Order: sequence, then C-alpha cells, then structure tokens
Amino acid sequence: MTPSESRRARRRDRTVYLRSHPLLFALLCATRHRPVLRLGRTLLVHHPTAYREALTRIPLHRTAPGTTGGTAAQLAGTGALFDQDGDDHRTARRTLATDLGATALPRLRPLWQAVLAERVPALATGSLELVDLAAELAATTAAALTATTTPPRQLAHAARQAAAAAARDQLPGPRLRPRSRTAAEATEAAARLTALLPDPRDAVLAAAAVNTTVAALPRAVAWCADARLWPAVDDTTAPALAAELLRLTAPSPLLPRSAAADATLAGHPVRTGDRLLLIARHAARAHHRTPPADPAATQAVFGAGPHACPGAHLARAQLADTLIALAPHRPRVARARADRHAALPGYAELTLRRGTP
Repeated sequence: MTPSESRRARRRDRTVYLRSHPLLFALLCATRHRPVLRLGRTLLVHHPTAYREALTRIPLHRTAPGTTGGTAAQLAGTGALFDQDGDDHRTARRTLATDLGATALPRLRPLWQAVLAERVPALATGSLELVDLAAELAATTAAALTATTTPPRQLAHAARQAAAAAARDQLPGPRLRPRSRTAAEATEAAARLTALLPDPRDAVLAAAAVNTTVAALPRAVAWCADARLWPAVDDTTAPALAAELLRLTAPSPLLPRSAAADATLAGHPVRTGDRLLLIARHAARAHHRTPPADPAATQAVFGAGPHACPGAHLARAQLADTLIALAPHRPRVARARADRHAALPGYAELTLRRGTP
C-alpha cells in the first residue's frame, strides 16, 4: 500500500463522517487534542485512558435520555438488558455474550456465508451493491438470534428505520423539527420493529446487529479497495485485517453515556447527571495510520470492561469472511454515496465492480 492509496482510503472514509453529522463531527475534530473538555453539563472524552476509565470506573446511568441505554429503552421498553441491575444484569450479559461469542460461530457462520456465496459471484460479470448485501447478511444473522421468521430484508429495513429515528431523537446537535415530532417518529418506528419479533425485548439486539454491520462492513470494504489491500487477504491474514479496519473506521464513533454518581475523570470533576460523550474514534486512535502498540485501541471501538459490546467477536468474523469472499475479485469502488439519515456514519450506496486480477 502506497501513501497515496492510504490517503485515498482515509479521505473517502472521512467524507462519510462529515456528511452524516457534519456539525457534531466538526466539533469532535476541533476538540480532539483536549483529553477531556467540559461544555456545560457535557464532557467530551477523547483520550484513550480517560475513555476506558469512564467505562470501567464511573457509575453510569444505563437508561438516561440521550444515551445508548435510553435508546434501547425507547426501542424495547422495560425489561431489556439496560434496565437490569446487579445479578440480573450480569446474568443477561453472560447469556448474550454466549449467544454472540465464539461458541455461536458454528451455528451462525453458515448463515452469513450462504448470503456471501449467493451474492458475491455477481462481481464476476457485473456489479455488487454492498450496502444491500450487508443489510441482508446482518438481518439473516439477527433473525437467527431473535428466532423471528420475518424475511431478512423486511427486518433490516425496520431495524434501520428504528435506529435512525431514535438517533434523531437522542443524539446531540441542532434540531430541524420539534422534539415532540422526532419522539413520536421514534416511538412509531420502534413499534414497527418490535412487531416483527417474538420477544419485543430483542429489538435492541436486532437494531444493533443490523445497524452496526451496515455501517461497518461497507466502509471497511471501501477502505480495503481504495488502499489496494486485496492481494494481502487470505484465510490467515483476514482476521487481523478485519480488526484493524474496524479500528480505522470506528463504526460506532461516539458512545453517549450519563454519570450516575459524582466522580473525577482526568482531573475534571464529574457530577451526577453529567452527560459523557465518549469518543471511541479517538480512543481507538482511528486518525492514526499505523496500529498503536496498545491492543486496547483495537478494542476501544467496542467499548471497555463491563460495558464492552458482546458482539465484537461476531463483527470481526463477519468482516473477515466478507473480505475473504471478495478478495478473488479484487473489487474497486464504482459508486459511493454517504447516508445522511442513518443512525451511524455509513453509506447509502456502495457499488463495487470487479478489479484487475
């Protein structure tokens, strides 16, 4: 990979950020050199150490408005993982970690590999729309996890709509419409998603599985294509490359949280109820071209400690398998359009065409 190829990959991916939430990410870029910055009752947390401390040492209010837990409560109502405390919470997390961890791969991997086997050969004679493939792959997996019989495309559409509506209602930034209207839209979208699932509490799992995959997978593949990394992809190298691409793209760049008790973070006092915007992108050092020596940087895109995402292993495996399936075609990006309405920075369209063997 030459420096110009690396710059091209980074430039295209940066465009996704700037077109999805331009004001928010402009603020994050402007303040990234401050480890922790207070703006009123909100603390922007950029430094990797402060980021990990916020997730592992400060008590957090799981369902506060404007947080990931608040969004989960909006999607699934009461009784979901974020509503639980103590032993119930730990037991639920262990169960979810088992459902999404390495032991689940033998059951889930054939499902998404079947989607890849059916869709990727289209590159041999034409083009491949990767956002659509990612949505089908993610929803097929989510359907198995939630035991729903809803067709994957229908489930993917409902999950993406619910997450986008919740993000409009919860994320910080200027509002173009009244809060009452965005809240009503979020409630309606959540109801449409839960109606497709046997257990409404699984709406959080379905929304997370679909939206993170639809955001992460196309961006990682575009980076791989622009940086011309395909010759280096094989069964041995793909897992490490997938982990590094997830670090560089940071699909969930911002983790909104709320402090549940007074504390101190990097010398800054934290008061109960303060909002913590934890910048996973900067904690993962995604703006650095070379992998950091600290392995925690790679993990940072999935959180840390008891608040780490239990689906990390699954996400890396899905991306690694996708890279392996695409590599023989050496695809190039023929068309890319950022999604201005999605919950996470991503593409609305990413069309691949076969490259030079």
